[in-house]
Amino acid sequence: MRPVWWDDDDAAVALIDQTRLPLAVSELRYHDYHDLAAAIKTMKLRGAPAIGVAAAYGVALAAVQSRAADTATLQHDIEQAIAVLAETRPTAVNLFWALGRMRQLAARLAEGSDVVAMRVGLLAEAKAIEAEDDAACRAMGVHGATLVPPHANILTHCNAGGLATTGYGTAVGVIRAAHEAGNSIHVYVGETRPLLQGARLTAWELQQAGIPMTLITDSMAAYFMARGEVDLVITGADRIAANGDAANKIGTYGLAVLAHAHNIPFYIAAPSSTIDSAIANGSHIPIEQRPPTEVTELAGTRTAPPGVTAANPAFDVTPARLITAIITEQGIFKPSFDFSAAPPQPLPAGGE
Repeated sequence: MRPVWWDDDDAAVALIDQTRLPLAVSELRYHDYHDLAAAIKTMKLRGAPAIGVAAAYGVALAAVQSRAADTATLQHDIEQAIAVLAETRPTAVNLFWALGRMRQLAARLAEGSDVVAMRVGLLAEAKAIEAEDDAACRAMGVHGATLVPPHANILTHCNAGGLATTGYGTAVGVIRAAHEAGNSIHVYVGETRPLLQGARLTAWELQQAGIPMTLITDSMAAYFMARGEVDLVITGADRIAANGDAANKIGTYGLAVLAHAHNIPFYIAAPSSTIDSAIANGSHIPIEQRPPTEVTELAGTRTAPPGVTAANPAFDVTPARLITAIITEQGIFKPSFDFSAAPPQPLPAGGE
């Protein structure tokens, strides 16, 4: 599964339209970075790592689109594209990390090459970002699988699978790796209101992979925890502050509180590009506010009385004190989450 990729034959960015899943698997192609930016903003593509990859391809697309005959003009056109793409999703730091990486390369190439070399170099860099994400997710899976005890019941939230990355997944990548290693696991999938990424996307991915799962509403989590039917919780993240506070899909913080109350390990799986060392703690993470209609409607059908006011923060922040460990491609970090340290040793199976 590749949710986003570069189509060499068509010189376009291609992606799976995630708003149509699971009822239809539909591909979209974009020849204009403005249209790609709109697709990201309307969540035809979502998931922090996938957004970063798409943004990198968006910059490469802008370079291909540009009619610039000199490197200075091409660099100007690229900066315009970066500005447009940066306005799509404010919380996912992978977006800004990828755009920054592409900007730096464009500046280097503009100094000592021509426009053809710039276009070729930027596309190669975007492809490298995609390949690196896939390798990171697979490494996360290997590290994270050591935390999954035999026959575990795992609770996850939103979609941190192949659709949110370049095909393997972060949190779901850990689940996938444990399953592929022969561990007889079972997954509780929270539906994830208001856009049902758990019900529509994660349940579909696990079903495709043949991993046993049960779909539950978000409000059922405490019930299953109290019954002793959840052994660990694992989610992805869209931005992790320097102290380990982690922003993820709205409802994640509540799950961390419940896990703490029931003495259940709570893990985050995310690539190191999700760590924002410039932000001291989670209070500085910008939280995207999405349209109220996502709450008052479901699949275009009104579910609330006309005139009702609805709030729709897309993310919340889980404090580091509630996180048992953070899994990256470098290894498993435990509190106090010193991300500047040498790659850590994995924890033993079962957590602490």
